[in-house]
Amino acid sequence: MLSDDFRISQVQKSLRWFEEDIPLLNMRVKELSAERQESARRFAAAVIHQTRTELEKLLQQRRDSCLNYGDPPCEPAD
Repeated sequence: MLSDDFRISQVQKSLRWFEEDIPLLNMRVKELSAERQESARRFAAAVIHQTRTELEKLLQQRRDSCLNYGDPPCEPAD
C-alpha cells in the first residue's frame, strides 16, 4: 500500500506535468480543425480538473487523519 505522502506527491507531479504540457498541446493540435483543437483542449482541461480534484481529496484525507490522531497538522508534500 502506498503512503499518503507518496500518493500526494505523485498526483502533484502529474498535475504539474499536465499543466506544463498545455503549450505543447497547442503546438501539437494546431494542424487540426478548430473543432478537434477545441476537443483536445477540453479533454486536457478535464484531466487537469480531475487531477486537481483528486489532489484536494487526498490532502483533505491527510488533514482528517492527522486531526483524528491528535497529531499536529501535517506538512504539505512537494
